[in-house]
Amino acid sequence: MFRDTRTLLILFGLPVVQILLFGFALSNEVKNSPMLVCDYAQDGVSRNLIDKFSANKSFNLEEVLLSHRELNDAFKKGRIKSALVFPPRFETELARFNEAELQFIVDASDPNTANILMTYAAGLVGDYQQSLLLDYSLPYSIQPEIRMLYNPELKPSFTFVPGLLALVLMLVSVMMTSVSIVREKEYGSMEVLLVSPVNPWMLIVAKIVPYLFLALINFITIMLLSITLLDLPVNGSALLLFAESMLFIVTALSLGILISNVAQTQQVAILISLAGLLLPTVLFTGFLFPIENMPLALRYFADLVPSRWYYLIVKSVMIKGLGLLAVWKETLILFLMTASLLFLSFRSFKVRLL
Repeated sequence: MFRDTRTLLILFGLPVVQILLFGFALSNEVKNSPMLVCDYAQDGVSRNLIDKFSANKSFNLEEVLLSHRELNDAFKKGRIKSALVFPPRFETELARFNEAELQFIVDASDPNTANILMTYAAGLVGDYQQSLLLDYSLPYSIQPEIRMLYNPELKPSFTFVPGLLALVLMLVSVMMTSVSIVREKEYGSMEVLLVSPVNPWMLIVAKIVPYLFLALINFITIMLLSITLLDLPVNGSALLLFAESMLFIVTALSLGILISNVAQTQQVAILISLAGLLLPTVLFTGFLFPIENMPLALRYFADLVPSRWYYLIVKSVMIKGLGLLAVWKETLILFLMTASLLFLSFRSFKVRLL
């Protein structure tokens, strides 16, 4: 056992990696959530509350606006997770009637994060209200009006269906193709393929195409069950969602082909595709744990996981109803990943067995 370095790596390296991941990276606590403020009041009370939100580590105040016109675009582009809107004469209303209202808008496409941010905001407003009770003899009441965007009922399916799509399509596509070429080596049929007129490009494409159709059937099945049983709407273009899913499937299939070229046996290929991709796909996609909370190195690593970008695309198109102009960056990243993986697959394909 001590002469086998791979066994030692599994015995001692895997627990260390898991402790570091679960200890530092995985947390449901929300930190540095991007936020905008629209201050129509511009008085002392609104500035005090803005300072209170700005000093809190849960919110990252990006800008204070004088009009709410930019808020909608910021939410659609995913720039912010929440926004705080102060009405005109906020301090005057509070002094005259001993109560006033402000609006807290939150992106509810991720219900867990929305609930946490709503709780944090209510707590900050409540703390400031308590400070007013200590300074003045009359009781003052500040009521935050909560507005949930994209998912007013806070249905959990709005989060786990896009995440499930990314997880299933990634793992199934990679596992199916990871054994496609190495199986030919084990069965002894690779010699026949190598001496045939078929070039490596055609062989790799021929291995990808059947699994592409099988993965698309999985995608259609999940979508039909989500729409009919879970009442999950498709607010954007269904054709765009289908095209983006096809691109993501090709990305996953290309990764599987690369694994199949490198692996020597089917067992090794399945181990790499399942054990090596299951944990990163679950942890770094973003549907279970906020990536913003992770250390900087893990955030950079999450950018290398294709399912992270596909998850953002599905949420934007399916839930927010956005078009290609809103997800062009994520689409370009998936396209570049696909091209790179296909290039590496062709380069790693050996035309000789020895």
